[in-house]
Amino acid sequence: MDFTALRRHPDVEGPGLEASDAADRLILDEATPAIRALAPGELVVIDDAFGALALGAVSLGARAVRVHQDPITGERALAENAARLGLAHEVRSEPFGPALVTGARLVLLRLPRSLDRLDEIAELVARYAADDVQIVAGGRLKHMSPAMNEVLGRAFARIDVSLARQKSRVLRASGPRPAMRRTGEDTDASSAATPARWPRRERHDEHGLVVVAHGGVFAGTKVDIGTRFLLGHLAEAVPDAASAVDLACGSGVIATRLALSRPGIRVTAGDRSAAAAASARLTAEANGVGDRVTVERADGLELLADASESLVLLNPPFHSDAALSTGIAGHLFAEAARVLVPGGELWCVWNSHLRYRPLLERIVGPTRQIARNAKFTVTASRRAERAGA
Repeated sequence: MDFTALRRHPDVEGPGLEASDAADRLILDEATPAIRALAPGELVVIDDAFGALALGAVSLGARAVRVHQDPITGERALAENAARLGLAHEVRSEPFGPALVTGARLVLLRLPRSLDRLDEIAELVARYAADDVQIVAGGRLKHMSPAMNEVLGRAFARIDVSLARQKSRVLRASGPRPAMRRTGEDTDASSAATPARWPRRERHDEHGLVVVAHGGVFAGTKVDIGTRFLLGHLAEAVPDAASAVDLACGSGVIATRLALSRPGIRVTAGDRSAAAAASARLTAEANGVGDRVTVERADGLELLADASESLVLLNPPFHSDAALSTGIAGHLFAEAARVLVPGGELWCVWNSHLRYRPLLERIVGPTRQIARNAKFTVTASRRAERAGA
């Protein structure tokens, strides 16, 4: 397969940002004999960045490949790459859940940086895939750790480690532990000897809410310190707003807390991560506000009309890739500016060293500081008539 034909679009593109790497190629090389022995529908690919694993496997003979990618941008990149290569009929994106892996005999996986995400994936595969399933998981050495072997070992009896190649390595997990398996045809995880570990929940009495989270969602079931700082000023944010938006919502803490504190408000929460969107829905439901918090998996605020909201709340995900933090924040600020009505406000909490205020002033409009502590700044940016022009 010609990996140079792949693109990252609609994700960030630019010099040095490739749609595949040496880890993808090593995973495929290590899995080639197994791929060629599969019947249609027996291969699942999880957390493929832009389609290199799924489409590479198809080029090796795999058919009817099921795929799950957490970011919606990755899912769209796969669709575009598959269409460009004439392979769209061989790959199918599916939600993360039992149906994704049922009957699978081989799972190709890009190792996530989050051990919780890896734990949830390993649990799902061990519980619902075929008895002889194996996982071939790889990544760049700089992002791998011995703890990954331990996590996979909770769900699988055997872990094999490949030799390193081009600063990449593969872990192979096989032999699902019997205690993890669900019984018979029951798809309820509680039918297994070991109770499901995911999703998890935690009560935070100081904030008056329960947080529910899938593996890999930022802060998990905790309330991160930036969000906590913003929550302390939530009552001041456009108090007469009939509706609001929680942009890049994560586990849905801000959306849920706002709905709990304002009984008449309706909140739209959105995140490009499937795990985050699922967690936000569960958090809203666990706190009894699921009827007033609508959660969407989306790239920014693409599902909302221009000039439709008076309040947007945001804790931008600078942590996901420090090298791209300004680009990510700028994209989210522009989305907020687009959906805000003139005079509407973006309330944002950000790590003070990032110095976002000039960017907020330029993209959204006049920005005032609401609060600042040793680490974080909360600002309110008012939508100007020609913001972002």
